[in-house]
Amino acid sequence: MEKALRDALQGAVTTCRVLLERDYREQLEGVYGVLPNGDVQPLDRLPRLDAEGRALRGAIEAALLHEQAQGYAAPETVSRFVRAAAYTTLNRLAALKLMEANSRGIVRPSVGAGREAAGFQAFQRVSGSVANAPDGGYPLYLGLLCDDLAVELGELFDRRQAAGRLFPSPRCLDQVLSKLNAPALAPAWDEDETIGWVYQYFTPTEQRRQARAESRSGPRNSEELAFLNQFFTPRYVVQFLVDNTLGRLWYEMRQGETLLAEHCTYLITEPGEPIPEREKRDPRQLRILDPACGSGHFLLYCFDLLETIYEEAYEEGDADLRKDFPSRTDFQRAVPGLIIHHNLHGVDIDLRACQLAGLALWLRAQRSYQQLGLRPAERPRLTRSHIVCAEPMPGEAELLEEFVQGLEPIELGGLLRAVFEQMRLAGEAGTLLRVEVGLRDTIAREMKRWQSRPSHEQGELWLDTDGARPLLIGPPTEADFWEAAERRTLDALRDYAERAANGRPAMRRLFAEDAVQGFAFVDLMRRRFDVVLMNPPFGASSRGAKAYIDSAYPRTKHDLYAAFVERALDLLHPGGLLGAITSRTGFFLTTFQRWREELLLGEARLIALADLGQGVLDTAMVETAAYCLERSESRSERAPGLSARAGEARYAARLE
Repeated sequence: MEKALRDALQGAVTTCRVLLERDYREQLEGVYGVLPNGDVQPLDRLPRLDAEGRALRGAIEAALLHEQAQGYAAPETVSRFVRAAAYTTLNRLAALKLMEANSRGIVRPSVGAGREAAGFQAFQRVSGSVANAPDGGYPLYLGLLCDDLAVELGELFDRRQAAGRLFPSPRCLDQVLSKLNAPALAPAWDEDETIGWVYQYFTPTEQRRQARAESRSGPRNSEELAFLNQFFTPRYVVQFLVDNTLGRLWYEMRQGETLLAEHCTYLITEPGEPIPEREKRDPRQLRILDPACGSGHFLLYCFDLLETIYEEAYEEGDADLRKDFPSRTDFQRAVPGLIIHHNLHGVDIDLRACQLAGLALWLRAQRSYQQLGLRPAERPRLTRSHIVCAEPMPGEAELLEEFVQGLEPIELGGLLRAVFEQMRLAGEAGTLLRVEVGLRDTIAREMKRWQSRPSHEQGELWLDTDGARPLLIGPPTEADFWEAAERRTLDALRDYAERAANGRPAMRRLFAEDAVQGFAFVDLMRRRFDVVLMNPPFGASSRGAKAYIDSAYPRTKHDLYAAFVERALDLLHPGGLLGAITSRTGFFLTTFQRWREELLLGEARLIALADLGQGVLDTAMVETAAYCLERSESRSERAPGLSARAGEARYAARLE
């Protein structure tokens, strides 16, 4: 994207944020009785609220209390709520702009011409009395559109969350749409990378500067850590790293006989050099992770390569693919879903990043469907992705105890309490949190307690809600025990979210949803991957995570990016490949000597390096290097991964 277009987009995004945050603050105080200091006025002082408004006010109050249970002060919870409502609204409108662009045509024009949009005009013609409402029914139309998209993009469009139910006032909406629909921005909505720039530009440059000036010893919290490290990775860097990891993996599996040899223009090969041998595998078995995924830029390019990988595997006659998809047409229709469901995984500490990464992959899949000639109504639904927000388990201790009391068998309670304890720093440390290591002893202990039960009581653990039992070959392993315990707990959480016996259904739902998200993170960290790709945070950790990182990463604690490289090697299979762009300081400063000698030249093998220098990561004042490593076969495992039999989908479980 040209700089002039990026500058225009930055101005629009910054202005929209200001407009939305001001509007939502005014709504919270003037309509819903929520003051900036966190005080909440009694409902009897808000007589103008109808039943729907009173329900939303209750949801807002529950959301604020839920945040306070995590340790945030009351005024801070209001600010965080306003910010979440603003970025969710902006992300939705930007998503609709991208979907209705002529190059995609996923939805009928809905926001590009505001209330004159063709989609809304058609809605008015069939909606009868709705068109005569004071607002003309436009908010209702956009809400119904969000509800339909939430089936596949729940992280972004689900309106059950209070921050996602706020809607701009008519004046504010018109102002925001005027900015997004400016003629100067028109080319941006045809560009896939627009999502990444919207993510980066939401935080104003002035706020970044102020945070850097006020936090010399490191980011004060996870929010500062996130926006101080929001730097768009240029496409050529992404290609260099992906070509020499995922591209190299497939190149070696096929001994150079692959179209990727031409497609991967940055793949480093030496003429006549023997190609290392790798066992050929079903493409569905390849696992790629971005542990600090932002808006998903690395994963998008991986999607491109994976389409070629699947096509070549099918053409070569992969027995499992041919068995599951005898029809080539059915196979081609399935590939986008297979890539999202099996191959691509991402984690971020910023929910906004997770919203946009999920959207980016979904839009990329739609492009593939479009190239196959499938109209939107004919395309398979993509209801599951592996983009996970790293956040702590809910902080309501009384709800945890209430929930644990209903869990059977009782070993689940001990396991759940351990998960809650181990996840305390998830929002600060993200994927640096070695939660799988902390849980290993707990899983072994609770399994031993469970095994001491009579055999007929042991069997209860394996029953699904429909009474079915999974097929076990031989005695259950710790991975089997974890899988069964997690499945029972997730089922119980869904039931708990729907019960309102104590009169707090909103609080129960927030508790349950956060717990489900936490289990998704735990499961992801218990897996091992073939490729890890990243543009990780650099510099000091957030203050809340410093003590943990100093303890868990004594060799690499001096800079976050060094710790991320160490963690990435944890998460790789032996022989797996890592691609990263980081500061170049690790390659020559004496403080990184152990990082170089023990990790890069000991537990891994350096296979590609590009010294990039200054000015690569937009406004980041850092000299960078891009490099690829292969994990040593002899590097010891810190914790066992999940068994091969473990289900593919459970760590992406969501409340329905």
